[in-house]
Amino acid sequence: MEIITFESKAYKELDNKITAIANYIFNHLDENKTDEDEIWVDSYEVCTFLKISDRTLQRLRAAGMISYSDIKGHYFYKIKEVKRMLEERLIKRDKECINELITNHQQYVKERRNTKQDK
Repeated sequence: MEIITFESKAYKELDNKITAIANYIFNHLDENKTDEDEIWVDSYEVCTFLKISDRTLQRLRAAGMISYSDIKGHYFYKIKEVKRMLEERLIKRDKECINELITNHQQYVKERRNTKQDK
């Protein structure tokens, strides 16, 4: 193993540059947002923001009324599927609930990203 040493001032400058590059990348990821209909949300988010129970969502899955993905026992849904359920009145909620779901999902993603950066 080779050990390389350099001044703390140079290290801090390098660290600042790396942080600036990371911030630039993360800020541009936000600008190039994906189509909101293609966003995947989990069961917890759907239940919380549409104010429905886990059991209601489970019934919709079992009846084949909503498309989902199952990854190691966690269920994920595309926003377009949730919107379709609202439009077809399978869930009786207003459009405000779906907007709240999207907004809070984006905040949740940013929080997780910041948590990963802090580690």
